[in-house]
Order: sequence, then C-alpha cells, then structure tokens
Amino acid sequence: MGLSVKILSLMVLLAPLVGGVISGVFGRRLRPRGAHFVTITGVLISFFSSLYLSYLFFFDYAVTQSFPLYLWATSGPYHFMIGLLIDSLTVSMMLTVTFVSLFVHMYSIGYMKGDDSEPRFFSYMSLFTFAMLCLVMADDFILLFFGWEGVGLISYLLIGFWYQKDAAVVGGFKAFIVNRVGDIGFLLAIACAIIYFGSTSYTDVFAQLAYKSSEMIRLGPGLSASLMTVMTVLLFIGAAAKSAQVPLHVWLPESMEGPTPISALIHAATMVTAGVFMLCRLSPLLDYSPITLSIILVIGALTALLMGLVALVQCDIKRVIAYSTLSQLGYMMMGVGSMAYQTGLFHLFTHACFKALLFLAAGSVIIGMHHEQDMRRMGGLWKRMPITWLTFLIGALALTAVPPFSGFYSKESIIEAVHHSSVTGASFAYVCALIGAFVTALYTFRAFLMTFHGQPRFDEKHQVIQESPWVMLFPLVILALPSVGLGLLLVHLGVEEVSSFHLTELSPAFIGIMCAFYFYRIHPSAADRAKRYFGLFYQLLLGQYGFNEINAIIFVSGIRRLGQFAYRVVDTVWIEKYTIQRISHYFLNISHFIRGKHSGSLGYYALCMLGGVFILIASVCLGI
Repeated sequence: MGLSVKILSLMVLLAPLVGGVISGVFGRRLRPRGAHFVTITGVLISFFSSLYLSYLFFFDYAVTQSFPLYLWATSGPYHFMIGLLIDSLTVSMMLTVTFVSLFVHMYSIGYMKGDDSEPRFFSYMSLFTFAMLCLVMADDFILLFFGWEGVGLISYLLIGFWYQKDAAVVGGFKAFIVNRVGDIGFLLAIACAIIYFGSTSYTDVFAQLAYKSSEMIRLGPGLSASLMTVMTVLLFIGAAAKSAQVPLHVWLPESMEGPTPISALIHAATMVTAGVFMLCRLSPLLDYSPITLSIILVIGALTALLMGLVALVQCDIKRVIAYSTLSQLGYMMMGVGSMAYQTGLFHLFTHACFKALLFLAAGSVIIGMHHEQDMRRMGGLWKRMPITWLTFLIGALALTAVPPFSGFYSKESIIEAVHHSSVTGASFAYVCALIGAFVTALYTFRAFLMTFHGQPRFDEKHQVIQESPWVMLFPLVILALPSVGLGLLLVHLGVEEVSSFHLTELSPAFIGIMCAFYFYRIHPSAADRAKRYFGLFYQLLLGQYGFNEINAIIFVSGIRRLGQFAYRVVDTVWIEKYTIQRISHYFLNISHFIRGKHSGSLGYYALCMLGGVFILIASVCLGI
C-alpha cells in the first residue's frame, strides 16, 4: 500500500505542474483548445488520484505516511530534506483543492473565450494548483514555504492578468506586498524552528514540544517571552496576511480586478485558506500558547463582524462576495482560536464549495450582463437566467447557514465551539459570531434580491440578457451538489460531531433573511431611509474603516519620507560627502605623491629597486 500511496501522491502533485508547463511553453502552438486539454487533463488526473487516496484513508483505513524525496541542502549540522506527508488532513485538502480547481478550469473555457492570452491564463491556473498542493502536502517548513510563496507569486500574476487595466496592476501589487509583510513573520518562525528545534521537519519539531514548551527567548534588555508564544505569534502573522485577517485584509477586495474564475480559485479553497490550513497543521504548537490562541480568536471575531458590515454597503457583486470571504475566514479563525481545529477545517471544506459556486454564479451574471458588475444596474434576472438564479440561491442559503445546506453544519459548529470555549476573549467572539450571522444573511440576500428580483434596472430594449453557455453552467450545477449535502455527509462520516443547536444560534440568520426581504423587496424605500439615518456609519463602512488611508499615511507616505531623508542626509551628506569624497581625495593625494616620484631617470629607478631588495633581505635576516 505504501508504494501505491506514494505514486498516487506524486501524480496528484506533478500532473498540474506538467499541464501548466506545457501550456505555458507551447501555448502558441497548442492554441486555446490545446491549452484547455493539457491543463484540464492534468488537474483531472490530480483530482481522481486525490479521490482514490480519500477512499484509502477514509474507507480502507490507510495510515499516515511520510515520503522523503531528496536532500535539498546541508548546512553544518542541519539537513533540509524535501518530502511529502500524507494523512487524513492532507488528503481532505488535496481533494478540496483539486475539485474546485477542476471545475474552475472548465468554467474558464466559456468565461475566457476570445481572450488572446488563454494559454497563459490556463498555465497560470495549473501552476497555482501545483503550488497550493506543495503547500498542502509538505512534511516540513521548507516545502510549505515554497508552496506558500508559489501561490503568492502566481496570484499576483493572475490578479494582474489583464495588465492593461491600471486597477488590475495595482490590485496585483497590493496582494504581493501585503503578503510579503506576513512572510517576514513566517520566515522568522522558520528561523525559530531551526535555532531552537534544530530541524524544519514537523515530526522533529512536534517531538520536542513537551520539553521546549517552558523555554524562554530574550527579546531585549529585561524583556523575554515564551518560545511557543513568540513562534506561534510569528506564524499567525504569516497566516493573517495570507488569510486576510484585520488589519492585513486590504489586499483581498482589490484582487477582484482579476478575471472572475481567479476570484473563485483564490477565494474559495486555495490561497486564502492556506493560513487556516497552516495553523491547523501546526496546531500542536498552538496548544502550548494560550496568548496566541486568544489573539487568533479575537482577530478572527473582529474580521468576521467588521468585514461582514462592509459587505452591506457594496454595490459591486464580486466585492460583496469578496468581503463575505473575509468574514467567513474570520469564522474559520475563530474555530482555530477556540482550539476547535477540526471545526475550522470543516467550515473551510464547506466554504470552498459554496463560495466557489457564488463566485462562478456571479461571473455568469457578469457575462450575461455584458461585463456589468454593479447590482444597481441589474434586477429581474431570474427569468432570463434561471439556472444561474437557482445555483446562486443554493450558494446563498449555504453561506447564510440555513439548514440543511452545508454551511449550516460547519458554521454553527464554530459558533457552538466558541460558546463553550475557555480561551480568553471567547465571550466577545461569541457575540461577534451571532451578530455576524445576522449580517451575513442580510448582505447575502441583499445581493441576491438586487441582482435577480425586482424591476429590471437596465435598458431592456438594447441589452439582450440570456443564460450562460453550458460550459459555464455545468460547473455551477456540480458545485451546487456539495453546497447542499457536503455538511450532512461529513457529519455522517464522523468528520465533525454536531450537537443540537439552540434557537439563539439559528435565529440571527432567519432574522437577517427577513430583514433583507423587507428592505430590498417589500419596502425598498426603507433601505434609503436607513442609509440616511445611519449616514456617518454608512460613510465609515464605505471607506472600509479608513484602513487604506491609514496605510497610505503611515506606510506609503512614511516610507517615502524615510527615503527622502535617506537620500538628502544619509546618501548626500554622510555617504557621499564624508565617506566617498574623502576616500577619493585620499587616494588622489596618494596618486599625486607617487606621480611626483616618477622622474624618468633610469638610475633613480635602479637605485629604488636596489633599496627595496636591501630592505627585503634585511627583514628576512632580522625575522621581521
């Protein structure tokens, strides 16, 4: 069995890489259809291999296996081995990533039709899938970081794919730069593993936790902290940037400038969930740091509530779903912070399906509306796009956590876990989770009703609105299935135990749905009155709490001023005037002195040579 698992794992990992490289190198010769074939075939092989591995681990009871592949580097006593770790968590993530990626690839055939750069686009998507699988399957920090940086780099290329648009270029740069901030924390955590554990292997690090848990790190004069706290806080900084937690969330809404399939791929099962996965994979470290758990819980709660509120005032259909992703990532972090790691992963899996469904359904609307994304110019689309309407509704019900849809089981499990958690800040997080459940229902059905119901707010005479082609609808139908039943299936498989939920946890969602119908279907004028009544708060939400302005003042302007100071004072005065110019004058004086000794007389030169020889012989004799 060991050999078969190893071969299957390598097939999962390498098939998307091969497809992506072939499409990228030979794209012009292959043309779009050839690029579609090689990339989708690669992801299809990866998906079916993941499916078979899932059968082995969940039904045939295969055991955890680790495969060393090769020695990457040796430095003194440290040996950095590249290898794969295959267990139930790995297999679950592999299946989720390849499933969503496969249907995003298929959907992209219709969405990107006619684009001159289709082979490049499909190459990027397959390489993105490969990088995410490296991250998921790694058995140590080194391969994990390789995949971590891989998804960061390729997401930059995908977000800025339409580089002719300034907003796409800015969005790509913003994602890249903010993720580099988190990478500093991640790299320092890896350095801690090397220095204090002598290894980057998960197994080696976990084996030493019991007697390393009390070790302290000296941070400065009279200042020290627990090794576990320092290391886990650094890991969380990396996770917060990748999984877009407040205040490192600012890159994710800007990534909406990329093609819609990329929004689904990045925001559903792959890049943004990498931080949640990493914390769950390294959860044995978190168990030794109550401080870090409390930080994760409170930051996750703030992200879930604050970003959900911002989604209430968005009019771009993709941005509503983007802020929804931020909010749901906050819920996953609450699961991690309350030490219910399995619950956080449970929501990760269900969210991957219904959020990919919502993004792709939004893309179907955008294509049908001739690339219009403003919901204020939509309305009444359910008659023209019935399949898109139905699949969007299924995704909305799952996101809102209405039973028996998949989001109900996972989201309510998190609320229950937070409610019963003893971690500091759990009471605050519980209140945020309940309010967030109401807000989620309100903004989700606001988007649904503004898009598909009410009177059409577009020019019906000059706009032909029709359903998307089946190459786009088929992935929607397939993704709708797990959005309905995945939660119940995982509960029956024993992945998560669900207790009976109280009315306190279920009622916010239903109240939110009723409020959405009241404000946006029964009495639309009431929404305008509420907007005027909460004018200041509405403007605060429109400005996204001023995070972009704060970043611009502190970091952008601050770094620019620091650069100007470095140029005017450090470079011009200290370096150029007092260092470079003085050194140049010193050597110039030496050259003038030496040049003055060149008389042109051969006798003088011979005398100098004899003097030098005499000094050399004398120094040897005297032992100098």
